[in-house]
Amino acid sequence: MVLLDVRDALNRSVWDRFVKEGALDDSRINKRISESWLFCRQKGINPYYGKGKTILTNDKFQERKKANKKLLHTALPVLKNLLPFFNHTRAVFLLVDPEGYVLFMDGHEMALHKAKSIHFIEGVKWTEEEVGTNAIGTALRIKEPIQIVGAEHYAVASHSWGCCSSPIWNADGQMAGILNTSYPVRLGIDEQMLPFVIAATYAIEQRLVADARTRELELLKHASLIQLSHSLTIICNNQGKLVWVTDSMRKLLPKWHQLTLSDVKGEGFSIARKKPLYSFQQQDSVIGYHIHLKKRIPKLLSQIRSTFTYEGVQGKSETFQKTLLQAEKASRTNIPVHLSGETGTGKELLARAIHVNSPRTSGPFIPVNCGAVPKDLMAGELFGYVSGAFTGAKRSGHKGKFEQAHGGTLFLDEIGEISQEMQIALLRVLEDKKVVPLGGVKPVDVDIRIITASHRDLEEMVDKGSLREDLFYRMFVYPIELPPLRKRIEDIPCFIKDYGQKNDWHIHFPKEVVAYLQSFPWPGNIRQLLHCLDRLHVEAGSSQPTLELISSMLSPKKTLPPSLDDSLQDKLTFREQMERSKIAEALIAANGNVTKAAAQLNMPRSTFYRKLKKLNL
Repeated sequence: MVLLDVRDALNRSVWDRFVKEGALDDSRINKRISESWLFCRQKGINPYYGKGKTILTNDKFQERKKANKKLLHTALPVLKNLLPFFNHTRAVFLLVDPEGYVLFMDGHEMALHKAKSIHFIEGVKWTEEEVGTNAIGTALRIKEPIQIVGAEHYAVASHSWGCCSSPIWNADGQMAGILNTSYPVRLGIDEQMLPFVIAATYAIEQRLVADARTRELELLKHASLIQLSHSLTIICNNQGKLVWVTDSMRKLLPKWHQLTLSDVKGEGFSIARKKPLYSFQQQDSVIGYHIHLKKRIPKLLSQIRSTFTYEGVQGKSETFQKTLLQAEKASRTNIPVHLSGETGTGKELLARAIHVNSPRTSGPFIPVNCGAVPKDLMAGELFGYVSGAFTGAKRSGHKGKFEQAHGGTLFLDEIGEISQEMQIALLRVLEDKKVVPLGGVKPVDVDIRIITASHRDLEEMVDKGSLREDLFYRMFVYPIELPPLRKRIEDIPCFIKDYGQKNDWHIHFPKEVVAYLQSFPWPGNIRQLLHCLDRLHVEAGSSQPTLELISSMLSPKKTLPPSLDDSLQDKLTFREQMERSKIAEALIAANGNVTKAAAQLNMPRSTFYRKLKKLNL
């Protein structure tokens, strides 16, 4: 009792000062407790209350027990075996679901009566947000075992309790719930209680793993009854993880055993029929699903193999057909590809097509816009970091894009925007095929295919010294150029038709309107055309678009740039006069939008503003 009195008195004084003054003495209290107190203070939890607030009705409680039937069926035999051994502690044992609702509670009669006075009962939600720092809620948040005693609780309602909680993990690595024991703290602190709870949790987890194996064997037994090996059929468990597929599916998805049902849908399949599969031992228990799939028919591309899938608009232009033919050839290999072309020409769409049609199709496709990531965050974004690598880093660390793309394709868009320092780091990864996360020392092997893209001329950047030559040759192995829309005007009717089909907008475009659209320069390329169709869809609705409407949208009347007076004309060189005309044209094409005009000219916005002032625009 001396140990308890001293420890709780210390905690009580720290707690009292914190709730009254907000001052926290970290040296006198467990780090996890201080973190939780700060969390509770930020959430506005009342430290002078702490009774349960959210209690399920009987119907809702039964629904929740049914949803956690597997956990209850597995854990209750373990709990009931433990209860007699801890009767002398006057403890109660609880089973809690992943959302903090108490599913089961039993133990010493006196403790149950005491718990009821603070609404600590079956069906109550017992999280930090509800009642402040407590073993159940804190274990749910930090996902670790924890013991909380007396005044370590944030709310006074629990100060007379000692509690131990440990997360329960299922066979798939997901949290299935929390095992907790609570006991009156006046009887003393039982330092052996938490190890016992952890051991009981382990026993429950082992039973969950064994049950998962039994269910998988039952699903395989169901699979043995399927006759059609050539059908597009799979069997998955309740979590959507694939357990078995037919021979036809094995050919289409070589790495099927690593996939989930959502992954399969992402590979271009949809569900035709879905049938629940029941346990042979428990006839009312659904253990998985027997699913018939259908494959979405890809667009067939002329002049290239019929199996090449491209989700964009193929069109009829010879120039883009050549681009697709190059992409089809590149998809058969594992060599680095560089896509060049103006902004809005569909570089990421083509990169995805190369990935989808490659041997790496079952791996991830990870896109990174290098121009959109701040330079000081780029290393962490690409290479990841370990726990504690820098202030603000996630406690669990972070996998960088290289690790995320392992087994698949990494698409580095706007590669010309990366800094010299990052170029060196990127070159090292491409050479060694290993990544060292920030703050780490152990290299991680990465197996990836690199596709880069840029609207800038990389060869010119090498000549100017802004891009390393050795990195250039690493990336520029197989270059593919995407033509601007003005060089594939025959495809504009195809884009209009595709837009109408996707948006259920079946309107006939008069020949003169189509001709006008084909005569427009489209500085924003496909993206600008699609935005134009969006606006036209709103403006015209179900009416036929007119030439007047189109021309007013694309070429509205603009205020012409002020003309040069004689004095300014004398001051500007011929080159500056030409530059002035070029900037004025860009402004008109961008509808006066300075940011877009500067991007079109590949000019920093600050430089663009300076030239506007200098050239009297």
